[in-house]
Amino acid sequence: MKQFIRVMKALSDPNRVRIIKILERKPLCVCEIRELVGLAQSTVSKHMKVLEEAGLVDFHKKGSWIIYRLTQGQESDYARVMLENLKDWLTDEPLIRKMTARLPHVDRERSCAA
Repeated sequence: MKQFIRVMKALSDPNRVRIIKILERKPLCVCEIRELVGLAQSTVSKHMKVLEEAGLVDFHKKGSWIIYRLTQGQESDYARVMLENLKDWLTDEPLIRKMTARLPHVDRERSCAA
């Protein structure tokens, strides 16, 4: 039950859902996510921690960057099912469409230098 609640709580915040939707497109660092979502870096980091603890995202280091990506739900069937379902949900949401359209223009070097 704890894992189910953790996943549901992680997805109960609109900003975390937006982060999931942009990570469906490609892995991103915190600076890139910050630029797309429009939140402070510390706020994005807190959201990423919640998503990680729920088993929805993981990360790897690439040089000095920490790159976040969606998991395949290896640790949790609840996370896996929700990630699968989210792929088909909210794609027409205006804010998500706007972030998705900006995604090709986000540059890691520039985003992290700011």
